[in-house]
Amino acid sequence: MDGIYQHFRTEEYPFIDQVVSLAINVQDEYAPRLTHFLDPRQCFILQTVIGGYPQLKVDFFGGNDTTERKRAFIYPDYYTPAHADFDIALFQIRYPVKFSTLTHQHILGALLSLGIKRELFGDIMNFGEVWQFFVAAEMKQYIIGQLEKIGKVSVRLEEHDLTDALKVRLVWEEKVITLSSMRLDAVLASSHNLSRQKTKQLIQSGLVKVNWMIATNPDFECEEEDILSVRGYGRIKVRQINGRTKKDKIRVDICYLK
Repeated sequence: MDGIYQHFRTEEYPFIDQVVSLAINVQDEYAPRLTHFLDPRQCFILQTVIGGYPQLKVDFFGGNDTTERKRAFIYPDYYTPAHADFDIALFQIRYPVKFSTLTHQHILGALLSLGIKRELFGDIMNFGEVWQFFVAAEMKQYIIGQLEKIGKVSVRLEEHDLTDALKVRLVWEEKVITLSSMRLDAVLASSHNLSRQKTKQLIQSGLVKVNWMIATNPDFECEEEDILSVRGYGRIKVRQINGRTKKDKIRVDICYLK
């Protein structure tokens, strides 16, 4: 499995080591293992690593078929997993909708302020005034007992069956841009029509993430399938690098999250 590292960035090695350790446990004990919620990049890495173990399989589930963050269930090939194996609970937030407004950032902040690590809850979804979120089932009672306010808004949590979950699909809009390099600051500057100086400030201020990890180096080299998010500007995906133009610029397909 040593060769697996060459396909990933150095900062991803610790997560790869965790996955390898999980795989060895499942293989040696012949018993399934469940992860916390993973972002899409982590899911990709985990699936790649598990693919090197012929007797193991992995399934992903985040509460329904449209979720971005998912738990991974690694199991021996004799096992047949079910959704119940993923231990996911769904909460809907009750609040005075006529007098209050909730946002994704408010809900995320409220959950984190309870001391709950991000990997213990999944997608936060909304449709109109309805807000829901998925959480690892082992955290249900703690959250019910602790989450009484989101910001200044008093709230009450109602547990729902997973079949009641909102289905929110991401919609991407594609655009072709040309770049002098694949440096993070160059990609962001061209994608969001910002100056290089402005993008450097955003990056160095910790407001930029690459594949859900904070990136503070403007020189960071972006690759295909990287997801770049900038607080206040949204999220883009480097879909494909399509060679160079006659003026030796790099032609790149960028997708914007609508």
